[in-house]
Amino acid sequence: MTLPSPVPASPWRLSVAPMLDWTDRHCRHFHRLLSRHTRLYTEMVTTGALLHGDQHRHLDFDAFEHPVALQLGGSEPADLAACAKLAQRWGYDEVNLNCGCPSERVQRGAFGACLMAEPALVADGVKAMRDAVDIPVTVKHRIGIDRIERYDFVRDFVGTVAEAGCEVFIVHARNAWLQGLSPKENRDIPPLRHELVHQLKREFPQLTIVINGGIRSDDEIAHHLQHVDGVMVGRQAYHEPWQMAGWDARFFGAPAPVQDRREVEQAWIDYLQRGHEAGRPWTQAMRHALGLWNGIAGSRAWRQFWSDARQREVAPALLDERAPRPGRSTSPVSTATQANTLSQATEQVRLPG
Repeated sequence: MTLPSPVPASPWRLSVAPMLDWTDRHCRHFHRLLSRHTRLYTEMVTTGALLHGDQHRHLDFDAFEHPVALQLGGSEPADLAACAKLAQRWGYDEVNLNCGCPSERVQRGAFGACLMAEPALVADGVKAMRDAVDIPVTVKHRIGIDRIERYDFVRDFVGTVAEAGCEVFIVHARNAWLQGLSPKENRDIPPLRHELVHQLKREFPQLTIVINGGIRSDDEIAHHLQHVDGVMVGRQAYHEPWQMAGWDARFFGAPAPVQDRREVEQAWIDYLQRGHEAGRPWTQAMRHALGLWNGIAGSRAWRQFWSDARQREVAPALLDERAPRPGRSTSPVSTATQANTLSQATEQVRLPG
């Protein structure tokens, strides 16, 4: 079959959202196996953590992850500029400022969603970063805070920050309620108003506007791309990762990087095995891939097998030889069979030489 020619597309045409505790470097590697063109983001890293903590732990990544952006949490322009320099030095493709996180911890640090009430400060931070680096400086924000639901609030925020040179705005189409809701509730309870993000694009045609929030199906992605420059997908991409395998062909006119889930699984096990041989635990990385076989007969047994903490010392390559194969049978692996598999694998690991 002849694939369509690659289409000119914004670098922000499709992306996976920064998600705390989820989009670490292992998650990003797994997602890159599924799509070569989708833009990936780190978890939010605070300026304090970068300036006073372990920079390598927060910033190191594999070249395979490109294109990849660093998301920063902070508000002091000088600190943001210093961290943007670190992002550029490490080789990130973009530095993104978080103006959308509503958690109390973030609010106590005077950044995140509460910065939407201070657009001039955000503009100062953006200008400081743009003066310090050559890579794009972008902003991720909400459409409003608390009960402020007027369109002119988000319009004026974007207008002020754009005057400082920001050209890319990633807009979560919900308000952030700074009081009374947890971060989890803030992802679900405030109503989605995608039409406000579409309106921003009409009012600021020269800017790159990316929509985020509650977008699940590929058809929904295609619908929004008729109105804005890009779509950012969050939890859907994490929980149903196989969906990403069709994105390069449908949205970038490029060949699909993989043909089936087993191909992804094998590449992922190879990655885990390399980490295991380097002395790194593989179980925390494996959690990011547990949705790979969702919807396929046998997927539950596969998830249970790879989630079994008793085999965390066993080499992933060895376990893969005995792992359930979803799609081959509708009958789940019995507890006895799985226990026997674990016993055999453990014994082989203990053998000398």
